[in-house]
Amino acid sequence: MTSQLFALCFDAIEPLGLARFWAGVLGRQLVDDPRDGVLLLPGDDLGIRIRFVPTQHEKTERNLIHFDLTSGSLEEQQATVARALELGGRRIDVGQGPDADHVVMADPEGNEFCVIEPGNRFLDGCGFIGALSCDGTPEVGYFWSAALGWPLVWDQDQETAIQSPQGGPKITWGGPPYMSRPAKDRLYFDLTAVGEVQAEVDRLLSLGAKRADTGEAGWTALTDPDGNAFRVSNR
Repeated sequence: MTSQLFALCFDAIEPLGLARFWAGVLGRQLVDDPRDGVLLLPGDDLGIRIRFVPTQHEKTERNLIHFDLTSGSLEEQQATVARALELGGRRIDVGQGPDADHVVMADPEGNEFCVIEPGNRFLDGCGFIGALSCDGTPEVGYFWSAALGWPLVWDQDQETAIQSPQGGPKITWGGPPYMSRPAKDRLYFDLTAVGEVQAEVDRLLSLGAKRADTGEAGWTALTDPDGNAFRVSNR
C-alpha cells in the first residue's frame, strides 16, 4: 500500500494571483480548493495538481523544488518565456551562465522555474511539466520511490529520478553540491493516504520520515530523510 501524490503546494502571499499566473503559463483550469486556497487541475490524467496556500511570510531564500517546463522547438521555448513575462514573471540569474540553453525564470512571488531547450532527451515524453526538479541526496530519492511506489528511472552519480509507472512528469534530485536549506519549505508535497491514515504514517516513518509539529488541523505533517516538509491526509 502506498500514498498517492495529490498535489504540489506553493505557499503564496496572494494565492489567487499566483494561481492565475501558473494557470496562464500552463494552460490549466483554476478552481476553488475547499480545504486550502486555490487549486489548478491537471491538464490530463498524468498531470499533477498544484495548490496555492495562503501564507504571511515573504520568500527570502531559493526554493529546493522548481518546475522544468519542456519545449518541442525553439519557437515553443520562446513562446513560453514570452507568455510568462507577459503574465508577470521575470528572467533571473542563478549562476547558469550566458551559454545556457535553458531559460531560468521566476514567477511573481519569486519562485524559480526553468524553460528547457528543445531536444532534451531526459524529459522526452514527460509532458509540458517535464520534471519537478529537487535538490537532494540519493537517499531521499529512494525514500520517495518507496513512498509513492514510483520506480527509479535514474540512479547515477548520486543523482536520482522517479516517475509514475503511467508516465508523466519525473521527480528528480540533483545530488551534490547541495543548496542551503531554507528556514521553511515554500513548496512541498501533499499526499493522500490509501487506506487508514495512521497506518500509512507508520509506514512512511518506517521508511525514514520524521514527524513535524505544524499545528495544522486535518493534516499529519512529516519530513523526508533530507528534512523536506510534506503532509498526509485521507482526502
